[in-house]
Parts: sequence; structure tokens; C-alpha cells
Amino acid sequence: MKKRRAHVWIAGRVQGVFFRAYMQDAAKLTRVAGWVRNLPDGRVEAVFEGDSDKVDEMISWCYKGSPFSRVDRVEVVQEDYSGEFDGLAITH
Repeated sequence: MKKRRAHVWIAGRVQGVFFRAYMQDAAKLTRVAGWVRNLPDGRVEAVFEGDSDKVDEMISWCYKGSPFSRVDRVEVVQEDYSGEFDGLAITH
């Protein structure tokens, strides 16, 4: 399976609604690694690495978000796969 990396920014009501925790759970289920953090401008930023189809699943998840979130926009940039992560870490 081809590996890939995606850098994602999610805008909307995505802070204070357990977005990162739900994302971490979804990443565990799909076996995608990387990190996620809140940004000062109210967006959430994340990096996903893993099998190409699993990264696609996580990107799709970003459009839905957590049960209490409202996603207005998702931006995705493809980057070079590094394999440097073990699980999805919530960072600051």
C-alpha cells in the first residue's frame, strides 16, 4: 500500500467541541499517525501519515468533525511522507 502525508487546516466551530480528541480516536481506528493542534485564529491544524486510503478516510472525517463541531472549510496540502510518527498526538 502506498504511504502518504497530508497537512490539513479545518475552519468553523472546531475548538472547544472536543474536535481534537474525536480526531485522535478516529485516527486510532484508521491507523493513521501524525499530530493535531488548535491555532490562535480558531482553526485546527493536523498532519496525517499512513496508507493512502486511510489518509483519505481521515480527510473525509475532517469534513464531518466531532458531534458538536461545525466545519465550514477544509484545506489540504499533500506533503512528502516521512514515517516519523507513532499515533496521532494532540500538540499545543
